[in-house]
Amino acid sequence: MDGMRVLVVEDEPYLAEAVRDGLRLEAIAADIAGDGDTALELLSINSYDIAVLDRDIPGPSGDEVAKRIVASGSGMPIIMLTAADRLDDKTTGFELGADDYLTKPFALQELVLRLRALDRRRAHNRPPVREIAGLRLDPFRREVYRDDRYVALTRKQFAVLEVLVGAEGGVVSAEELLERAWDENADPFTNAVRITVSALRKRLGEPWIIATVPGVGYRIDAATGREGEDRG
Repeated sequence: MDGMRVLVVEDEPYLAEAVRDGLRLEAIAADIAGDGDTALELLSINSYDIAVLDRDIPGPSGDEVAKRIVASGSGMPIIMLTAADRLDDKTTGFELGADDYLTKPFALQELVLRLRALDRRRAHNRPPVREIAGLRLDPFRREVYRDDRYVALTRKQFAVLEVLVGAEGGVVSAEELLERAWDENADPFTNAVRITVSALRKRLGEPWIIATVPGVGYRIDAATGREGEDRG
């Protein structure tokens, strides 16, 4: 259960600091965001196991942040914090995707217990790490290693690689990549797929591991890209 990292979104500085210090004693690392914008920024940069969201924060509300987390498809569990007089909001909180609820003021130990329970549940639902041709892709932590070397990828590059790795060496068309790694509003005639695959290939380094199958699509070349010299 070690190594848990949580994002605490709370605009009362004293409470936020107390929570952070208390969690540290329990070997739980916590980053603090005092408003919705900071929360969204931290979520886009870092990988968290659980989000603790106060509903009444400046900027995009806790509800809005919760919606974004759910829409991202990361499956990150959410604990909502709410004032006692807003208990009737519980149902809307759960509808937005909250996994658990705490009423302020709360005992720190209560928060720790709930975090641990969610972390245990999450560990069971963790998608498996996939390995192919020297690539290790961890969909849960959003990390990629090639021959044990960490490769930093953008979200889009990661999404494309995830689809290709999932095909286990099978060919994936540009249309399918566009459909699965972009949103539904993506322009089907865009060359975004080609540009992203090209950047992804460079990030992964040589020998090229993503082969272009002319006129058909792309695939992971399990023979470490020897036939994948075509860089289109």
